[in-house]
Amino acid sequence: MPGPEFCPRPRRIRRGAALTLVFLSVLATGAATDALPHQPDAGPRPLDARPVGATVDRDDVTRAAARAVAEGKSGTEAAEAAVSRSGDRWGAVYDRNEYKEFQRSLDGEYTGVGLWARRSRDGLVEVARVQPGGPAERAGIEAGDRLRTVDGRAVDRRPVTDVVALLRGGERTSVVLGLERRGRIWTETLVRTTVPTESVTVESLDGGAVMIRVGSFTRGSGDRVRRAVEGAPAGAGVLLDLRGNSGGLVAEAVTAASAFLDGGLVATYDMEGEQLALYADPGGDTDRPLVALVDGGTMSAAELVTGALQDRGRAVTVGSRTFGKGSVQMPSRLADGSVAELTVGHYRTPSGQSVDGRGITPDLSTAGEEAQKRAELVLSGLGAGS
Repeated sequence: MPGPEFCPRPRRIRRGAALTLVFLSVLATGAATDALPHQPDAGPRPLDARPVGATVDRDDVTRAAARAVAEGKSGTEAAEAAVSRSGDRWGAVYDRNEYKEFQRSLDGEYTGVGLWARRSRDGLVEVARVQPGGPAERAGIEAGDRLRTVDGRAVDRRPVTDVVALLRGGERTSVVLGLERRGRIWTETLVRTTVPTESVTVESLDGGAVMIRVGSFTRGSGDRVRRAVEGAPAGAGVLLDLRGNSGGLVAEAVTAASAFLDGGLVATYDMEGEQLALYADPGGDTDRPLVALVDGGTMSAAELVTGALQDRGRAVTVGSRTFGKGSVQMPSRLADGSVAELTVGHYRTPSGQSVDGRGITPDLSTAGEEAQKRAELVLSGLGAGS
C-alpha cells in the first residue's frame, strides 16, 4: 500500500538530478536504511547515473556551507551544490523547517490532508485510501477518486512522489484538490493538519494466520511488531507485509527482526572504513511459520529486515525484487542551522550480500495482485493456523 502524502524523505530535490519514481506509487523512506541505529535515513532520492556507493566528505560540505554563510550567501544552497558534485545520490540537505518536519515524520505523524496516492492501472493518479477523521475524509473524498490537480497543477504526468510533495505543507495551510469520481468533476479546499499515522497494522487472514503490515520504521514500530507477534494466536503463521515500506530507523528495523529471531546477526555495515554489526535481541519467536511479502517499494531498513530473515532461513520471501538501497546516512549540522544527511557507509545481509544497487531477490518471484495470494498459499503450506 502506498504511503500517505507525508513521508520521511527530503522535500528538496537536488538540482540536476533526474527524477525517477522510486516509491512504487507512493511515499517515499520512509527511505531506507537510516543512519546508524539511532539516526534517520535520508529517504528515497531521485536516481541518476552516478555510481552506486558513492559517499561525500562531510567536512567538505560543512566548509562549503560555512564559507557561503560568511559571504552572506545561502549555506543550504552551497551544501546542496557540494552534495550534488560529490556523487552521493542518497545525500540530502534540509533547511531547519524541513528537518523538523522530517523528524516529526519519524515520530509517526505528518502534516497533510490524510490521503494516500497511487498510480492507477490506466496511468492516472488516484486516492488509495483516506485517513479516518482526517481532512480528506471529512470532505467526503473516497478511495478510488481520481486526483486531477493540486493547487491548479495537473498531476497525471507527474511522478506520485511529486504529487505527494505538493500535498504536504505547513499546519493550517490550505490546498485545493481537483477530483473526479464516475464522471463527476469537482474541487475541494482542504486545510492541512497534523495527522497521526499507523505504521504497523494487524489483520486476521483466513485459516487463522495473521498479516502484520509495516508501512515504515518510525519510532516505536519495532515494539509494535513484537507485540503483534506475541499477541497472535498460538500456532498461527505470520505474513509480514513490507511492500511499499521505504525504510526509516535502523534501530526499529532491528527490533522488528528481533521479534522473529533469537539473537544473532541482522546485518553488517561499514562506516568510514570501520566494519560494524547489528544483532537481534534474544527471545524472539522462532517457531511460527513466517512469510515476508516484498516488492520494488521495499527499501533500505525494510530490506535490512528482509535480508536478515531470508539469509537466516527464518522466512520464505515472496514478491518482486526489492529497491536496492543499502546505504547509511548520518546528519551534519551546518552553519546556517540546516542539516545535511550524508552517506557514510553501506550495509550487507548476514550472508555478506550487498543490497545497494542490487536489491533482494525473493525466494518466490511474483508481482501485482497475485503476490499476496501466493504469499498466503505459501504460508498455509508452512502450517499456518494448524
